[in-house]
Amino acid sequence: MTETNLYRLVAAIFGLLCIIQVSFNIVFRLTSDKSTLHIEASYKNLSGEIDELKRKLTDFDKTTVKIKTLIEERDQLIDFFTAKCFQNGWEYYGGSAYYISSVRKSWNESREDCLQKGADLMIINSREEQTLTRQWQDNMWIGLTDKEKEGTWKWVDGTPLITSYWRSNEPNNYENREEDCGEVRFHKDENSWNDESCDVQRVWICEKKLHQ
Repeated sequence: MTETNLYRLVAAIFGLLCIIQVSFNIVFRLTSDKSTLHIEASYKNLSGEIDELKRKLTDFDKTTVKIKTLIEERDQLIDFFTAKCFQNGWEYYGGSAYYISSVRKSWNESREDCLQKGADLMIINSREEQTLTRQWQDNMWIGLTDKEKEGTWKWVDGTPLITSYWRSNEPNNYENREEDCGEVRFHKDENSWNDESCDVQRVWICEKKLHQ
């Protein structure tokens, strides 16, 4: 190979290398630009999500403050009504206030007295409430009756009797009397209820729900 041909070959190889380098640069730039665009788009999406999260956190904080304020107001009202109740002979227990009368009346008259006080005859929904009644050692009317239908006992709010604490062999309409009203009578026993004539004079328990 002559010297001239060698120069030509070297020049051709050099030119090919230049073309390859230029092509590589173009491909790299295109790839880099594409990656940059993808990164920018991802950043924008992430920024939007962060802003949305900040907004939700702000709303959550505002809601939390409102809830805290409402709870404080509720507690203040409970304290206020509880104090009022204690001043007027009421006793507070488990979200309700209870009033035990000092005189005796029929079941209907007793209920009317409770209603005038913004309450009603006591509804016993739990063993704890049943236990509570046993501390008052007197025969007391509660808000239980089967006046609408004999044998179907309901509370004064219209709900059916599900869990009961009847004394053994009660209710029984003793000696064929019309015993359509419920009372707490046998205080030494957990099952202390008795059915009695609604016209009998008894003390009574009013109940006022404070958490409504």
